[in-house]
Amino acid sequence: MQLFYNTELHEKSTNLTFDKIESRHIIKVLRKKEGDILHITNGNNFLFRGKIINANDKKCTIQIIEVIPQKSTRNYTIRIAIAPTKNNNRFEWFLEKATEIGVDEIYPIICTHSERKIIKHERMQKVIQTAMKQSLQYKLPLLHRLTSFNDLISQKIEGQKFIAQCEFQKDKVTKNNLQSQVKSGANIWVFIGPEGGFSPDEITLALQNDFIPVSLGATRLRTETAGIVAVHSIRLINDNY
Repeated sequence: MQLFYNTELHEKSTNLTFDKIESRHIIKVLRKKEGDILHITNGNNFLFRGKIINANDKKCTIQIIEVIPQKSTRNYTIRIAIAPTKNNNRFEWFLEKATEIGVDEIYPIICTHSERKIIKHERMQKVIQTAMKQSLQYKLPLLHRLTSFNDLISQKIEGQKFIAQCEFQKDKVTKNNLQSQVKSGANIWVFIGPEGGFSPDEITLALQNDFIPVSLGATRLRTETAGIVAVHSIRLINDNY
């Protein structure tokens, strides 16, 4: 099934006209014609079935023939706060794969050792949208604006809170494996630092805000790999119950 994404759709929508770029893709690339059925999501847990009534490659129009609410079977949420990598491609890879696996919210954070302090939010949104469509999901993960580690971690955060801890603290604070700490059905936060790790002050601030230091495995992971491991571990634990 080919899934399209459009934020203009809602429960009472009766028709939709795609923009020029999407229309050309539908008509010229996919070779769709009048009468063909398209599947579209608004990224808010709805699936729309629409019939093409105007197969124009500049202004393709569909008639909505069915609206199907998609109820989530998950009773937990996954929120990942992660420092964007110096290489944009690696961060985009994380966004793509985390979306495919099933993340709910992503918070790009600026840390003391961050190598990248600017991201192209709109470009990153498109990566997530594409991954959502490719993996046939109907809920678009929420990508928050870039914020500082200190500002985010000092907010009121509810649920289980974990920080993937740096090596320099290993003899001072007990670390547990993430899988051993995650509770099924809980709302989970995991903070993941840049390649240089979190600073001592950041670790201290996290502990003061009741974050639990955890390990993501026996090997040293790149930032984007750590993010994927965290999302997958949480999904695996919950899906096994």
